[in-house]
Amino acid sequence: MSNIKLGDASGILIVNFAPFLDATDRQGVADAMLESFKDAGFVYLVNHPLPERKIKAMFDLSKKFFSLPMEIKMLAPHPPSGTHHRGKLDLPRARDFTKKVTQHGYDSEPLVRNRAEAPDVKESFECGREVSLEMPNIWLPEGVLPGFKETCLDFYWTCNEVELVILKALALAFHLSEDYFASVHMKSDNQLRFLHYPSVPAESLEKGKITRIGAHSDFASITLLLQDGVGGLEIEDPKNPGIFKPAPYVEGALIVNAGDFMMRWSNDIIRSTVHRVRAPTGKVNANGMTPERYSIPYFCAADLSTVVDCVPGTWSEANPKKYEPISAGEYIMKRLAVNY
Repeated sequence: MSNIKLGDASGILIVNFAPFLDATDRQGVADAMLESFKDAGFVYLVNHPLPERKIKAMFDLSKKFFSLPMEIKMLAPHPPSGTHHRGKLDLPRARDFTKKVTQHGYDSEPLVRNRAEAPDVKESFECGREVSLEMPNIWLPEGVLPGFKETCLDFYWTCNEVELVILKALALAFHLSEDYFASVHMKSDNQLRFLHYPSVPAESLEKGKITRIGAHSDFASITLLLQDGVGGLEIEDPKNPGIFKPAPYVEGALIVNAGDFMMRWSNDIIRSTVHRVRAPTGKVNANGMTPERYSIPYFCAADLSTVVDCVPGTWSEANPKKYEPISAGEYIMKRLAVNY
């Protein structure tokens, strides 16, 4: 066993990120990350630069927020528009990213049918950078939950720093300048989301009457994901479409997965793997109820004005480009609009 590849969980490599940070084997870490992205679309990073104390503080504050009465939480309501991803989504509407139809499609009708069949039972709060004309943040009134806004924004920018480090490693994996991806992720048009999955009847989940989050793929560049120890995340087996396997909690690990935009950018070298959240295995209580679950994804998008073409080295005469150039803004806004 190398000091970089520390094992795997359901086929997702567990990669020691420390040799990239201390420069003892930057290329080895980059290569291992790309290997896992190619095979599974996901990677676990341990010894990553996101401080554990900030992770704990953010989970604690997320739980405080979701424990507030619904009428208080809804003082920061998510707008009706799917292109303004900010504020609190109540349970009936918390259904974005619910079903994968096509990874690059813009047809909303199948999504509407899927939501009616099995609604997601979750609630969320979303924020971004504070100074944004395109997508301003929506906060609780001052004094309702002291420190919430400040802690969210601090965590947002900490995740942004980590994102840029990971993107530098990914560029190195393609033998490009380390700033190849990071240089077009400088406007920080990202999204920090807190998710709460209430306790629900396990039988309803098993019979498909409700879902946690239905099968979907993320559609930006990469996603940083923190999950609690409850579990329930599953990824589609790349070798057996339609078959899902657990992506369990790994202590101290940051999960990173590639989005559809990165898959397109890499000319399909990298996978954007379909995933979902179901009832955690073996954790149903005596009353047949699942435990609550909390997670924190950080969705990383390229600067909206950036027009991307396939990454150098991912195409040739024998393996031509599969996609036309497209701007990040055009791609993401189309996808956001469809999911609401």
